[in-house]
Parts: sequence; structure tokens; C-alpha cells
Amino acid sequence: MDSISGNQQPGGLNKNVIALSIQQPWAELILRGLKTIEVRRVPARPRGQVYLYSSRRPARFPGVQELMTRHGISLAALPLGQIVGRVEILECRRGCPEDVAAAHVPAAMLKDAYSWILGNPARFTQPVQPKFVPFGTWFYPFQRMRTNVRHRR
Repeated sequence: MDSISGNQQPGGLNKNVIALSIQQPWAELILRGLKTIEVRRVPARPRGQVYLYSSRRPARFPGVQELMTRHGISLAALPLGQIVGRVEILECRRGCPEDVAAAHVPAAMLKDAYSWILGNPARFTQPVQPKFVPFGTWFYPFQRMRTNVRHRR
């Protein structure tokens, strides 16, 4: 199993590493190295390697089905509600029109948003069930911690 070194959990996962919750098919596109920008309304505070958690609910907005068809992705085959790998958050900056292709979102979504630059994705051999479920974008999957206070500063 892939791991992020440090305080190891069974299976080689580090309990001190935070997870980023992403809907499918975006998580799959990140793992394939096709989606290199995540678009959010707030700047990314944590940087470096984070676990990639595939949220329980898939994305439902116009264009998602066409995107999955274009990349040969079947939603039924994608893991939901599990940690599927890891990715590195390299940089965070204001979104711009040039980010559309790397983000795989319409240009309108970049208005007043931040582009989180992603790199070095790594898919886990087997998805991992988190011990604690997310409440929001960031969470610690293997220990109970208050992420809403710690990572918004």
C-alpha cells in the first residue's frame, strides 16, 4: 500500500495527514493526472501531500456526463466514500480563464474563485475506508481533530 511517512496506521497510512474531499469523477480525473487544478471559493491553507477522499455523492452539474464519456469513465465503477489516493497541493492562486482546461470546469466557475494547483497524484492499490467521515472539505480520516478551526487560519 502507498503511504505518507510518519505516524503510521495499519496499512501504512499516516494518521496525521489531512484528507481533501472531492466528488467523482473529479477525484478520478485527478488520479489520472488530467485534472491538475481544483477550483474552490476559498484559498487552500494546507499544502503538500494530502489524502484524496472520494465523497459519497458524485458531482451533478451540466457537462459531467459528457466529461465522463470523453474520458471513458463509468460512475458505477468509481469508489465513493473512500480514500482513493494522495495528491500534492503545490500552489494556490486566484483563478483565471486559462485554468478552464486543467480544471475541467466551465469558465464561469472560475469567477471569484481560487485555483489549487495539484501535482504528483498517486492512486492507492485498494481504496481505504476512513475511520472518521468528513464534515466539509478537509478532515483527518484516522483521528478525530477539529479541522474547521485549525486549517482556516
